[in-house]
Amino acid sequence: MPELPELMLSTSHLTMRFGGLIAVSDFNLEIRKNEIVGLIGPNGAGKTTAFNVITGMLVPSEGKVLFKGKDITGLKPHSITALGIARTFQNIRLFKEMSVLENVLVGCDLSINTGILAATLHLPGYRTRESEARRFSVELLEQVGLAHLANEKGTSLPYGQQRRLEIARALATKPKILLLDEPAAGMNPQESFELMDFIRKIRDEFDLTIFLIEHHMQVVMGVCERMYVLDYGITIAQGNPSSIQKNPKVIEAYLGVD
Repeated sequence: MPELPELMLSTSHLTMRFGGLIAVSDFNLEIRKNEIVGLIGPNGAGKTTAFNVITGMLVPSEGKVLFKGKDITGLKPHSITALGIARTFQNIRLFKEMSVLENVLVGCDLSINTGILAATLHLPGYRTRESEARRFSVELLEQVGLAHLANEKGTSLPYGQQRRLEIARALATKPKILLLDEPAAGMNPQESFELMDFIRKIRDEFDLTIFLIEHHMQVVMGVCERMYVLDYGITIAQGNPSSIQKNPKVIEAYLGVD
């Protein structure tokens, strides 16, 4: 029997309470290397809360988050990013006054680690790292098809290109796992179709494992190999797209009864 790929990200009995409200209840997740896994469910199901706990923006009420077998529960977001977990957000968060290239350079900050004094005085070590970061950022923009827009303001781009830019900035942190929060939100049908190819492309080119939240059923069913379904914070189903589409609980809670 072939050996399973490495377990990259897992949660154990993950629970998040806000006062008397249980946003996520006993969530158990396993994602293996190079998988594309989806998290779906109605609005308010707890999907973004789960992302926020995994990426350190919230400390869970109970349970654990493990990255490659290491307990990362409660670590600060920057520490989790440094380990190799990057994310995008449902609402695009680009720096308004920065160019496309500058937005990606922000993601390289973790790798320019030469100290405050070196940065202030622009010592040779810092200048070398800065030059490497700029070269790497240009390469990233070429790979996501935005190099010709490097000097444009990031927020001036069409919506679909802004999404790509946000993903490029996340890739600049050199992640092993990329979490995408509704990457198809606001996209037209053509952009959504192109997004599916784009997600597969970056998975392959950057040797990534991808975990995504998505409401666009054509996208999530078309690009994900497995998925989990939350409803009121509870996992009601998990499996491949075909089994999810046929699951009575999912149809009732989310996909709708025809």
